[in-house]
Amino acid sequence: MFEVLVYVYENYWRGDACPELGHLGRKLNAVGFDPDEIEQALQWLAGLSLASSRTELIDINQHQPPQGSISQAQSSNSLRVYSIAEQDHLGADSLGFVSFLESAQVLPPHMREIVVDRAMAVPGRPVSIDDLKIIVLMVYWSVGLEPDALILDELCDDTDRVAH
Repeated sequence: MFEVLVYVYENYWRGDACPELGHLGRKLNAVGFDPDEIEQALQWLAGLSLASSRTELIDINQHQPPQGSISQAQSSNSLRVYSIAEQDHLGADSLGFVSFLESAQVLPPHMREIVVDRAMAVPGRPVSIDDLKIIVLMVYWSVGLEPDALILDELCDDTDRVAH
């Protein structure tokens, strides 16, 4: 699935440039990706789109976010406590990397929540650092932002997967 996501990231620089999922699936099939991996990636991308759109709704309606939305109204003094399921699924290394990105002030709380949501949607555990980096890139991609050059370098240090 992650190879498909890397392909999407590299070929559709911004999420709004990506074709609708049905059309994207046909393009990915034509490129030669495995149908099961395409299906997993499309389901994952649908979840990413939903999570990103909920964040956009909060931007518009700051005072009353829709039920089930990811809240952006967090104090700089707030602390994110991860559930046991999140700790088990993400693993210490991935949680440490998320913490690093937060402390570097490149992963705001609302984007962190999307990263955690999408990491929890990945089968298998714990989520590897390389897979988490792709998830972070895809979250940036979905909200139409480009990470800082140094962070982009950190996220793309696996030259076998992402070639930016």
